[in-house]
This record gives sequence, structure tokens and C-alpha cells, in this order.
Amino acid sequence: MAVLTFGRVALFSAAGVLAAGAFLHYTGRPVPWPLDQVPYGKVIPGPAKPAATAAAPAAGGNRSGQANRPPVTIVTAKVERRAMPVRIDAIGTVQAISTVNIRSRVDSQIMAVEFRDGAMVNKGDVLFRLDSRQLEAQLRQAEANVARDKASLIAAESDLRRAEELSRREIATDARLDTARTAVSTLRAAIRGGEAAVDSLRVQLSYYTITAPVSGRVGVAALKEGNIAKSGDSSAMLATINQIDPIYVSFAVAQRYLPEIREAMNAKTAVVQATQQGVGKSIEGTIAVIDNAVDATTGTIQLRASFDNAEETLWPGALGQVRLTLRTEADAVTVPREAVQTGQNGSYVFVIDNNLARARPIVVARNVDDRAVIASGLNGDETVVIDGQLLLTEGARTIERGRGGQSPPAPNLTSQRGSAG
Repeated sequence: MAVLTFGRVALFSAAGVLAAGAFLHYTGRPVPWPLDQVPYGKVIPGPAKPAATAAAPAAGGNRSGQANRPPVTIVTAKVERRAMPVRIDAIGTVQAISTVNIRSRVDSQIMAVEFRDGAMVNKGDVLFRLDSRQLEAQLRQAEANVARDKASLIAAESDLRRAEELSRREIATDARLDTARTAVSTLRAAIRGGEAAVDSLRVQLSYYTITAPVSGRVGVAALKEGNIAKSGDSSAMLATINQIDPIYVSFAVAQRYLPEIREAMNAKTAVVQATQQGVGKSIEGTIAVIDNAVDATTGTIQLRASFDNAEETLWPGALGQVRLTLRTEADAVTVPREAVQTGQNGSYVFVIDNNLARARPIVVARNVDDRAVIASGLNGDETVVIDGQLLLTEGARTIERGRGGQSPPAPNLTSQRGSAG
């Protein structure tokens, strides 16, 4: 006699084990003493197993049972050989090639702001005009000094010529001749010094007219007319210009792709396509920069692609999808992605052979859009299942949806229950 224990209640079966098809029944009421010390409950026989018929042979006659199962309705697709790109998808960030922070090089009051906030400016366009009246006065004074020295030089050169003539006649002394020559040299040096001072003042005067050093889109003017612009690194920026044509898109890829990327760059087959989030249009560019080191913490390497951005499709700071195409394989074996299944031993597909399903192990090289590129396991002329795999087993009979008539009807469960009862 076998004893089955559940909590403090023991159940006994006179046959040693519970009969097949029987089940235990428990009322749920508290068990009074001393019944809680003895087996409690009763065995209610279950429904009798129907006898084996010709349609359902006894166990052992057909282990797989595939011959008695109705065919599974499936949808298939042909394995195709086609040209498939080798590409890498990543998330990138749009970056301006050049970002210039505009600051004043002198302390002065802003007299005029010559641009509209957010406008497109060209290199050399005037952005700010500062109060330069004092420096202009100094410049005029320096120019006047140069003019005075030039006039004095003319007189000194005349004296030198007379002294030389008198010296040839031996009328004037050598000392007078030397004095005249010294006066001429002194005035010439003074003129050169005055001209240098004029040039210096003109350079300083150019600081009072701030122009755009690069072409790009300017931001908002931080200071308006009447404010005092300060010089120095700690001073407030007047504005910022971002050069957006051309423009960079920075993205990271796994370091294992680096040899293929460099090979594609040398062969000039690498093409980068960028699509900014929220913008349906994409543009093409080329790889411009590969970082000189791999990030050891993430195992990735940073790349920058350059794009012509005349229409301002890409905007600095925005996120976007980057697709790097390295090359194109002319004759790749492909299947729809939904055909690939994953099991304990790896990836596989169901191949249909004479309306029978056969599991075929495969190796997937990569996924491209809605196609899976197969590295091994398929030849390219098979038919694979893309819908209905959950009901398939090895050797199962199949019927394709929409072919060979209507799909088989569902079994009549009501009649089966009636016959079982």
C-alpha cells in the first residue's frame, strides 16, 4: 500500500498507486479528532479511457503520431539569392564642424548690433560696432605726427645737400656735414616709428568692429546696444556662430568593425547615410575622421562623417540614425526574418520537402531590413516557413494557406467529448 502525504493528512491507495484517470476529492471542512490522525478523503474514479479504435491505434503503434495529425496550415516563402549590403546601424549626434564664441577684445560700449538673432552670416559680415571715438582721435594724432616728421625730413634733407655741396668746396666743416646727416637719419627713424604707431592704432581700431570669422548660423546676441562689452576669457560671450555646412555626425561602432571600415575607406566604397529624428529626409556623406584610440570602457571607437548641409537638413546637437554601408555582396543567400527560429542549439528554419516540415539548422550572418542573410545551412533553392512554425514538429504534414483548397476544418471537440463520455 502506498501512502501519499499532504500536510498532516495521509492518503492511502489500496492498489499501491492511484488508478489512472482517478482523482482525489477533499471537502474543505475542518477534520475533527481523531480523524486528523488517520487518512482522510476519498478516491473518486475518473472517466474511463475510450477503447482503442482503428482511427486511434494503441500506444506503441505509431510513436510520432504524425500520420494521425491533421496537416498544419502554414505560409511559406522562397529562399532568395540577391545583392545585399554589408552595413552598420548606429545612433549619431550632429556636431558643428566649427563653433566660434564671439567675445570683445577691448572694453567699450556697444553702439550697434548688425545682425538678426538666429540669422545666417557669412565670413566677414559685421556683427557688432563698439564705441571707437577715442581711438580714432589717437589715430589721427599719430598720423599728424608722421606728417610732421616727414615735413621735417624734407628740410633736413635740403640742409644735408647744402652741407655736402659746401663740403666739396671746402667751405663747410666736416662737423656740420655730420650734424646734417644725423638729423636726416633721426627724422627717418621717427617717421618709421610714427608709421608703426599708426598701424598699431589701426589694428586696435579694427577690434571695435566685430566681424564673423566663419560662415554659419549665429545665435542670440547676449548683449544689445548700450551695454559695455568687456575683454578677457572670463567676459560674457557676445554671440555664438555654428558652422553647419558642411557638418559632422559623430557616432560609435564596436571595435570589431574597425578593420572592415578601414578597408572600405581605402577601397572608397564606404557610404554613410544620416537621418535626423523627426526629419523624413536623409542625406549621404563620407567618413571624415576615425578616432585615434578605442574607448576601453565600452569597446567602441568614435567616428565622424562629413555631410554637405546646404539645405540645413541636419541641425547641431540633434540625434539621428546613422547607416554605414561598407560594401555590397552580389550573391547572398537570404530568407525573410520571420522564418528564422531560435532553439537550444541555435538558429534554424523549417524547410518544406514534399509537404513535410524539416528543421534545418542555419547560421545567420546579419539582418538587413526584413531579410536575414544566411552564412551556412541553405543553398538558395529551398522553401521555408514564415508563419505557422509554432505548430510544426519534425516531419509534420503541412498545407499552405490559400493552396490546395481550403484549410482543414478544426476538430469537433463536442462530438469527441460525447463519445468519451
